[in-house]
Amino acid sequence: MKILVPTKRVPDTELKIRLTADGSGVDEAQLSYIVNPFDAIALEEAIRMREGAHPDAEIIVVGIGGADYEKQLRTGLAMGADRALHVGSEESLDPWNAAQLLLAVVRRESPDLVLLGKQAVDDDANQTGQFLAALLDWPQATFASKIEFAEDAVRVDRETDLGIETVQVRLPAVITADLRLNEPRYASLPSIMKARKKPIEEISAADLGVTLEPRVRVVGFEIASAERTCRKVATADELIECLRNEAKVL
Repeated sequence: MKILVPTKRVPDTELKIRLTADGSGVDEAQLSYIVNPFDAIALEEAIRMREGAHPDAEIIVVGIGGADYEKQLRTGLAMGADRALHVGSEESLDPWNAAQLLLAVVRRESPDLVLLGKQAVDDDANQTGQFLAALLDWPQATFASKIEFAEDAVRVDRETDLGIETVQVRLPAVITADLRLNEPRYASLPSIMKARKKPIEEISAADLGVTLEPRVRVVGFEIASAERTCRKVATADELIECLRNEAKVL
């Protein structure tokens, strides 16, 4: 079995995000980056599959981005991926173009399963996995909180607003990981040292035969305010009046 795990490089969730002075982007001066947490969950699940039902599985971690992507790919190798593939792109990609590049990678690698996070924590788009499945015309199971193999199929418990939905899909398939699927492991020091010596395959969008066509244009950024406006009232009648005429219904 071959498992492809796309990952995204995102700002460290423990840091405070600041914008540039003109609000056109994120100030990266003191920003550090990590593997998207949902993608780390997907990689952990792929490793557990190799440790369990499919000991012969080959795990390929994929990253799309600039030259700074090496650290995140080596993190994937240190966690347990067998190979790393870096698709070089200096452009900020929307989900459609990311899916187009992943489509070319899938055709090149012919995996049995594509396992990725349900969304990236920087834009929360939650679209790339679905786009990829549609482009491949493969079955998909999103928001996975449990994955089990059943003969030539995969049974997936999906997190939904109404509870857990169980679906069964045949391979090859695209599965996106939810938060409760697992707890990603920390890479050991020996694994980190070994990962530094492993090669990372470099490839470009042109090598894949993909012409990037941006579908989304970012007009500007704005930091959401966490402040609350509080007003003290003297009587219950005044409270009712405020709720009736002044309170905003969200």
